[in-house]
Amino acid sequence: MAWRTQILVSLVMLAAGQAIVAQGVHRATVGPKFSDLTPEDSERLHQQRAVVAAQIKQRYGSSLTRTKKDLPLLQRLIDEKAFQKSQTYELQSLGVAFGDVLARELSLHWVMVTDEYGSDPTLRFKNTTINMNALTMISKRVERGEDVDVARLLQQSREGLAAMQRQLYGPKETK
Repeated sequence: MAWRTQILVSLVMLAAGQAIVAQGVHRATVGPKFSDLTPEDSERLHQQRAVVAAQIKQRYGSSLTRTKKDLPLLQRLIDEKAFQKSQTYELQSLGVAFGDVLARELSLHWVMVTDEYGSDPTLRFKNTTINMNALTMISKRVERGEDVDVARLLQQSREGLAAMQRQLYGPKETK
């Protein structure tokens, strides 16, 4: 059953425009390992939020709320190319700020995931292997020269998560 779920997760990810990354689906026998954030991990995320918060404060006189109210500010930073393609850390910092919105909107929580590619912060759904790699959701698209619409990414993430929940729990528990 676990391998079927992992295959379905892979298919849903493709259908959702790759907005959701369920890491570790490459091998059914070796799944990702999740752990709580260490104080150092939490500090890293805090520092990345601070990068984005400083830009928003300087440019718009606003601050981050970790709610959907942040989406227009994040979108403006992206549209105005506040960070260039080569500024991976800063672009991933946008991913952390966007991830905070995803966490609130989709009932996710920040954890560390370790898989064959290494360890990174990710957003996890309950105690499942479903996770979203918010850290690179924006950076990878910017680096590829794609348009980024954070409101659309949120909607795609919501739809993809709902589809995975239906698969895991049936149609009654998709809220």
